[in-house]
Amino acid sequence: MLRITELRLPLDHDEGALRAAVLARLALADAELRALNVFRRAWDARKKTAVVLSYTVDCTLADGVDEAATLARLAGDRQVRLAPDTRYRMVAQAPADFRASGRLRPVVVGFGPCGLFAALVLAQMGLSPIVLERGRPVRERTQDTWGLWRRGELNPQSNVQFGEGGAGTFSDGKLWSQISDPRHLTRKVLEEFVKAGAPEEILYVAKPHIGTFRLVSMVEKMRADIEALGGEIRFGQQVTDLRIEERRAQGGAPATRHLRGLQLADGSQLDAEHVVLALGHSARDTFAMLQRRGVQMLAKPFSVGFRIEHPQSLIDRARFGPSAGHPILGAADYKLVHHAKNGRSVYSFCMCPGGTVVAATSEEGRVVTNGMSQYSRNERNANAGIVVGIDPQDYRQDGRRDGSAVDPLDGVAFQRALESRAFELGGGGYVAPGQRVGDFLAGRASTAFGAVLPSYRPGVRPTHLAERGRESLPLYALDAIREALPAFERQIPGFAMHDALLTGVETRTSSPLRIPRGRDHQSLNVVGLYPAGEGAGYAGGIMSAGVDGIEVAESLGQALLADLAR
Repeated sequence: MLRITELRLPLDHDEGALRAAVLARLALADAELRALNVFRRAWDARKKTAVVLSYTVDCTLADGVDEAATLARLAGDRQVRLAPDTRYRMVAQAPADFRASGRLRPVVVGFGPCGLFAALVLAQMGLSPIVLERGRPVRERTQDTWGLWRRGELNPQSNVQFGEGGAGTFSDGKLWSQISDPRHLTRKVLEEFVKAGAPEEILYVAKPHIGTFRLVSMVEKMRADIEALGGEIRFGQQVTDLRIEERRAQGGAPATRHLRGLQLADGSQLDAEHVVLALGHSARDTFAMLQRRGVQMLAKPFSVGFRIEHPQSLIDRARFGPSAGHPILGAADYKLVHHAKNGRSVYSFCMCPGGTVVAATSEEGRVVTNGMSQYSRNERNANAGIVVGIDPQDYRQDGRRDGSAVDPLDGVAFQRALESRAFELGGGGYVAPGQRVGDFLAGRASTAFGAVLPSYRPGVRPTHLAERGRESLPLYALDAIREALPAFERQIPGFAMHDALLTGVETRTSSPLRIPRGRDHQSLNVVGLYPAGEGAGYAGGIMSAGVDGIEVAESLGQALLADLAR
């Protein structure tokens, strides 16, 4: 099979134009091309007056047409090559009698995107995983989440952060990533989603997304698949401690620490020697427990900022010009970066076209924002995080600035302080503080909202996000954002419009810590513990978390089966 890349056609090309373009590029007659398959379709809007589509197409030649000779004839065309094999191949398979062998089953802690794919692959390997999820099944969890949004009632164990599907369920459902993917594991993730009910277009559109409502039913279908393969999902099961055995080595070698089991919040214990730790970035109590148990962790950079809202129509016009509203293009997104004079980087994060700003806290007395879209992306506003990068020296709690190691939990303390201040500025009840961009740039409080109405629920209180002595973010972050907004205006006219709305605060862009692991994906100082996904600092979004879950499950499965063979 041959692959053609960067095959460009007008936005409104007719049905036969793609096949005709393929035949022209390969210099073949129609009868010599058996089939073509669109692997990827993107758009190029750099010339807004003439938006074009860019295709990657896999071509199957007819019988009797020499593929090698065709490829040799086109050797000078860098956009024509052999299509890669993107099929997923299982790295190992358990014997049919694994459950009867008496060996301990692998355990997955957390059932977000990472835990979901780790459990799925372990189940496909025949290893009958046990999944422990502190939250509730996705439909019950959805009701709990609506309780916060509609009534200001928070369930600390079942919310945007905790429960089946993880934080990705209440998001835009973005299914693209910039990770290196030589094994095409992102294809495995997409294909499993399609099997679970996602639209087939996610296999080929350049920036696929699903949206919250569709994700709910898909997560349920994947749970059923795991259970049908022998897996078991246990909800309302929070891990509160690890049972670790220290083994003295012979000959003066250092002792090694081996995982032997888990303790749960209900007081029960579960024997376990192979555990995927797919916590998510908000499992703060679990992070504290891991530190008490001596699991090696490191403080890491993350970002903080606000959500910004504009009319989606403004973004569409700025990005697509006269083609705004075209059904193939859909609602426009953007990606912006500004390097401020104070050395800080300000960038857009998790942009949600045609979406809403949502309450994403998991702790009482704190306000956290995030963004969400449905599959249709047809809400009035566009929203995105406008965030500033920080590093451990910024948030260390001991007051030192000597470059020494920072306590891994200091980032959590920093996040909590900002979230508590946002709760205070909002006036309680999980109402968020908000300010019009024009007022923010002028350094005055907002007293009302204008053309852009806030989408965040339970509600937004107009206030002053940068009031001296009551700042919602550190001064360096506020200064950098104030400088960045006019710079973004030069890229997207209207971005710094007076009535655009800032809502605070966005603090959970990524995990504030990393749990180091080796090439075998195990913790560096606890054998049998496999840190994975966003919470462990190895992913940032649904796709990268899913891929990390697959790779960790493969390593665990191979290690477990090697032990079984001994």
